[in-house]
Amino acid sequence: MPYEWITPDLGDATSPQHELHLWPHRSLPKRGFAGFIGGTFLLLLLPLYPAIGSPVLWGLLPFLMGTLWLLYWAIQRSYRDGDVLEELRIWEDRVRLERHARHRATQDWEANPHWIEVVLHATDGPVPNYVTLRGAGREVEIGAFLSDEERVDLYHDLSRYLPARG
Repeated sequence: MPYEWITPDLGDATSPQHELHLWPHRSLPKRGFAGFIGGTFLLLLLPLYPAIGSPVLWGLLPFLMGTLWLLYWAIQRSYRDGDVLEELRIWEDRVRLERHARHRATQDWEANPHWIEVVLHATDGPVPNYVTLRGAGREVEIGAFLSDEERVDLYHDLSRYLPARG
């Protein structure tokens, strides 16, 4: 699952009681990226093989290499856009949610855990099973990039530590 509960440092009085890290799922890990680009390059060379030694080669080559470059750029862009980390820290007297995204300012929210409510919007949100935290006069989303089933699991996990409704 693209989220994990971090074990707190029990010896440190300032460390949170519970800490959760969430990130978007990667269907193509960076290890497989080089193999995918290499395989695509070889497949794009197949139509060029019969054209070796003819002027048609020079007509096809820019389009095929442009396609490869565009695919490389699109996957790299996807990696950059998905470079998001949400951190939820729960202390006895406060809860803090931080969202770190590349080339954007860190978004944060803080509230008293006794007044926070975990809400599951089964059909009312922008995505099914939308999970929000409500408190301190605001309602903030958490884990919107997770799958439907993962958001339900997240809701149940959060409900163990914070009041739930939904």
